Amino acid sequence: MRYDLVIFDNDGVLVDSEPLSNRLLADYLTELGHPTTYEDSLRDYMGAALHRVHELVEQRSGQRLPTDFDDVFQGRVFAAFERELQPVPGVAGVLERLAEDGVAYCVASSGSHARIRVGHRTTGLDRWFDDPRIFSADDVGRGKPDPALFRHAADRMGVPAERCVVVEDSPLGVLAARAAGMDVVGFTAMTPAARLQEAGAPPEQLFDDMRHLADLLK
Repeated sequence: MRYDLVIFDNDGVLVDSEPLSNRLLADYLTELGHPTTYEDSLRDYMGAALHRVHELVEQRSGQRLPTDFDDVFQGRVFAAFERELQPVPGVAGVLERLAEDGVAYCVASSGSHARIRVGHRTTGLDRWFDDPRIFSADDVGRGKPDPALFRHAADRMGVPAERCVVVEDSPLGVLAARAAGMDVVGFTAMTPAARLQEAGAPPEQLFDDMRHLADLLK
């Protein structure tokens, strides 16, 4: 394999959480008086940390979200995860192959540590991710598209940026990976390929089935 470290995004790449969380986010924002469709949520917030939601809502409406917004939203998301969350089909096989080949891997997510861990525990992916392999935007205080999270993950894993590849499914994540000086492969199961290409994912590095990922990393 041509990389020393594979950095996975979490939501939509490891766990199939984007449909759940974006539906809940759209519903909650609408409930609070900020009409938002599921499609709006995917376009504006997929791959982003919650501070982006606060910033865009205030920018567009001049109003701030409630101080307990994050706690209420995360509570709804965690409850939905417990009921419905599944791993992305094929991802367990990818992780098993990386482990067998001795290739280092980790997760770097705009989501909180609590969100990552609930998702992994619910789907059984926690067997692949111990604490030293888990990185959150909480660690650096900034979410994607800022490259700080990916740089932090690579530094902690002891691998230079040019030897890393990021697996992403959102334009914000692709932008962050490119800004960090890393290669990126774009997972198009939830996002149109054209949007990931516009953000900087090479067309030959796009895939729509997780079972094809290992071949792209060779």
